Amino acid sequence: MDTRRIGVKRRREYFRIQGFARTYDRVSGKFVFDVRYKTSVPLTDRTIAVAEAFGLGVDEEKEHIVLDNVELKIGPHDIVYVTGDSGSGKSVLLRALKKDLGDEAIDIGDVQVDVSKPLIETVGRTVEEGLELLSRVGLNDAFLFLRKYPELSDGQKYRYRLAKLVESGRQWWIMDEFCATLDRDTAKIIAFNLQKLARQQGKAVIAATTHTDLLEDLNPNMHVHKRFGKEIAVSYPSPKAESECSLVREMYVAEGKFENWRQLAHFHYRCHRVAAPRKIFCLWRKNGELCGVIVYTYSGPQCFGRKASGLTKYPMREINKRLSTISRVVVHPKYRTIGLGVKLVRETLGLVGTEFIEMPAVMAKYNPFAEKAGMTKVCEQRPSKEAQNIAEVLSSLSFNLQFLSSHSHVLSVLSKLETSEIVQIKGAFIKNQTPRFLKFFASHQPYGTVQGYRNKIKNLDPERLANLIKACSFLMQTKVYLLWRNSSA
Repeated sequence: MDTRRIGVKRRREYFRIQGFARTYDRVSGKFVFDVRYKTSVPLTDRTIAVAEAFGLGVDEEKEHIVLDNVELKIGPHDIVYVTGDSGSGKSVLLRALKKDLGDEAIDIGDVQVDVSKPLIETVGRTVEEGLELLSRVGLNDAFLFLRKYPELSDGQKYRYRLAKLVESGRQWWIMDEFCATLDRDTAKIIAFNLQKLARQQGKAVIAATTHTDLLEDLNPNMHVHKRFGKEIAVSYPSPKAESECSLVREMYVAEGKFENWRQLAHFHYRCHRVAAPRKIFCLWRKNGELCGVIVYTYSGPQCFGRKASGLTKYPMREINKRLSTISRVVVHPKYRTIGLGVKLVRETLGLVGTEFIEMPAVMAKYNPFAEKAGMTKVCEQRPSKEAQNIAEVLSSLSFNLQFLSSHSHVLSVLSKLETSEIVQIKGAFIKNQTPRFLKFFASHQPYGTVQGYRNKIKNLDPERLANLIKACSFLMQTKVYLLWRNSSA
């Protein structure tokens, strides 16, 4: 405590806890708190002058009551929203709760962050578990997986800390100053996502903030409003069983144009190029903001899951009439994890005009939004034999297979190879041609020709060869194949 001698022999305390008591009954989940303190003024020439000017008793102590035998009954699966002005005692309440709960609780402010490693290295015991955790909190952009914590925005940092709460396995999640520094749209999205995660995991949340605009999205079953002094109000709203983020009501789907895809293409983990678009739909916010885009294309001559779905019985001309492919689905990073991917797919499947719609995708393995929208998972595809054969050649020539999608890494290795080794790589692509590689060189025809492909491979410059190798890296991934049939067709 800060003390000072003012011409007297005794030391004077300026802040003194007069009473601090709490009890916690684990069986009933009942917490009782009593917190009060006294303050006094240091005696200086200026404080004495102010006291005399306003007729204050400078020697008198003033009592402040923060919690006056407050009783709260909080269960291990409750969502508790604590609001109140700054200085009203919210943090005092949370600290007392945290102390009572001990190791059963984790405070988001205490989450340990490794700032030196990419995110995917810091969550989950495996790559798959890490991707699932990050995707759950809205960090499901492939580029974000490889970023470090300091490179994230404030909203992304908060989402990352939520992933660490989930990973901790603790029963109680405590958050003081909840989303206090974030813009209100992001705060609402995180509040919605937090309660959804907690309810899925069977966890309890105690979140305190000065903001009162999160009641709908946090969807609590207890609301504690702390006023100044000892006044406190506790209510028990009925949480909605099937809730959606309040921002979703401001969104609508409408047919769009290719330029709309280009506006959000840089948020997609794949290349921006899209072959033979059939229909494009946009997800708009009523304020005119473009929040998402889905691109349907004409289907290629081959697709790994089509045989399992029974569609190979149709000739290609019939396929073009009856089948479309979901080629790209992108939601603006700000609006992820509130069901907009599901909304985009569900509300547009029946607007394309074909009997069948297929979707081969890598991200669908970690984020089953298409299944939630009504599509059926048919099968998974491991890396193709053609891609594996090419990968073996690349590996023998000092390429790191983990970095085949890195343009700079591939160009760096290519620049060090002999002419004969470059010819060897091109030969591997000619020998192991796939529709994906044919599509890479397509111009007027959506998927190119075999002879045209071979001729262009032989004349590739290092820049284009690096891009082709990147295309090969996509074939090294495990994909999910989904299908939807229009029952009214």
